[in-house]
Amino acid sequence: MKVAVIGCTHAGTASILNVAKLYPDAKITVYERNDTISFLSCGIALYVGGVIKDPNGLFYSSPEELKKLGVTTKMSHDVLDVNTDEKKLKVRNLKTNEEFEDKFDKLIITTGSWPIVPNIEGIDLDNILLSKNFYHSNTIIEKAKTAKNIVVVGAGYIGVELVEAFEMNKKNVTLIDSQDRILSKYLDKEYTDTAENAFLDHSVKLALGETVNRFEGKDGKVSKVITSKGEYEADLVILCIGFKPNTKLFENQIELLDNGAIIVDEYMRTSKEDIYAAGDCCAIIYNPTGKHGYIPLATNAVRMGTLVARNLVKPTTKYMGTQGTSGIKIYEYNIASTGLNENYAKELGIDISTVTVEDNYRPEFMPTYNLAKLKVVYEKKSRIILGAQIISKTDLTQCINTISVCIQNKMTIDELAFIDFFFQPHFNKPWNLLNLAGLSAE
Repeated sequence: MKVAVIGCTHAGTASILNVAKLYPDAKITVYERNDTISFLSCGIALYVGGVIKDPNGLFYSSPEELKKLGVTTKMSHDVLDVNTDEKKLKVRNLKTNEEFEDKFDKLIITTGSWPIVPNIEGIDLDNILLSKNFYHSNTIIEKAKTAKNIVVVGAGYIGVELVEAFEMNKKNVTLIDSQDRILSKYLDKEYTDTAENAFLDHSVKLALGETVNRFEGKDGKVSKVITSKGEYEADLVILCIGFKPNTKLFENQIELLDNGAIIVDEYMRTSKEDIYAAGDCCAIIYNPTGKHGYIPLATNAVRMGTLVARNLVKPTTKYMGTQGTSGIKIYEYNIASTGLNENYAKELGIDISTVTVEDNYRPEFMPTYNLAKLKVVYEKKSRIILGAQIISKTDLTQCINTISVCIQNKMTIDELAFIDFFFQPHFNKPWNLLNLAGLSAE
């Protein structure tokens, strides 16, 4: 069995390692346009902020490791064309410019995503950077050494984490987003208010509800960002507007969403036989709605890559869908969410109720204790849990993983009240926070 893999980050690496393990006789060839593989891009802000000293720790595999498994890894090779009917690839060696063809029996598409780059006046000025791969992170670190005023455009997870990293490195930082709140996709206002205040307390400028109209420069380098409401000095700009699936090769060949994400079934199969896909290039089932959605997360990618291998010869293990569970630390606050927040649920027209509990996470007779705020979103009629968010100065984020399981299994808010959780004064109260949310629901 001849297996070709296009792209080698989270999903690609997971699929390759598992295919090599499950099918030792398979001939696996990997095509990767970069000269590194398996970079944990979610660690960029930690690297930029100096928390991670050795960037080698951000790679969890290498061409050398794959070679030990008998995998042929073609680094700095760009796949120019794919013929899914004839099962052929056209490839260019980026170092020699040599072009050649290859054939496959099975194709695994793990081409990932790429940052959205808007068509804005001045976008080509120097010192306007992206944040996605290892080379981006090194460039950001190098440029930030001499930068005084840094502007981050986009208040999703990556943008927010970079803002904190730059501020901790004593830079003047401005965060711009067209939405009127940071992290609005993941959290409701009572949570983002707390996070925004933490940034304001650290002298970060928040330019929210503002759209970037153009960039101005001096001597070919960016010097100012002009928005719909103001202008901001900048000698370094990081674009963190979002990501789009890297799937142009497959247009008009396999079924895609409108945004270009590849639609896969529960066995990671595309609409073409023997063509599989995983990771940030894919749309997957979002359990709170039961519909395909584009949710580019490393956790989804490694699960999907593993499942590709298990289902490559015959369908054996179904993908269970995702809740889009995620977490972030902003200064002293530990924040996590899963599923739908109240705002997004209402946008989708779902008739919901919510319950919010605020309580000290452990008994007040303990030497120290911190307040936690937990919010659960559930469908009004069926009372099935659809989402949750938590924030505390104590790390209680693992309870959101528990809610993720509840959503996965379509549990109700009333069942949450009486789930069996342990009690130990070091960690919690006799009524766990999750129990309290269920008990407090209407």
